[in-house]
Amino acid sequence: MTAIYWLIGIVVLLVIEALTMGLTTIWFAGGALVAFIACVAGAGLEIQAILFVVVSLILLFVTRPFAKRYINKGTEKTNVEGLIGKEARVTERIDNKEGTGEAVLSGQPWSARSSDDGQILEPGDMAVVEAVRGVKLIVRKQS
Repeated sequence: MTAIYWLIGIVVLLVIEALTMGLTTIWFAGGALVAFIACVAGAGLEIQAILFVVVSLILLFVTRPFAKRYINKGTEKTNVEGLIGKEARVTERIDNKEGTGEAVLSGQPWSARSSDDGQILEPGDMAVVEAVRGVKLIVRKQS
């Protein structure tokens, strides 16, 4: 009967993974598969549980970084992440010492500051977004 529970666990974990596509439960499905094989081979419940935990953790910590790097490679950045590296046009003098500056990015006006306190950008200059802090673009003059 224990083998059926492991099979049900594998199916449930795989269905959750298929619905979320978040690389969250696939590792535990692998652990359940190894525990199922151990059950069929005649191992006791304690050994099955230990194998489940150990294999799941090994899969999680060893393969997850690799999988996230290569599987989610083509994911388009959204929200703030998507602004980094884009060009903005300076519409108001950016001077960190004066606390002034505005730039337009994708048709939207933003408060802006320079990533270098000594650098002043004039209206009409093109800048590259290096970061976003709160509602301010942190930019550098485009070279």
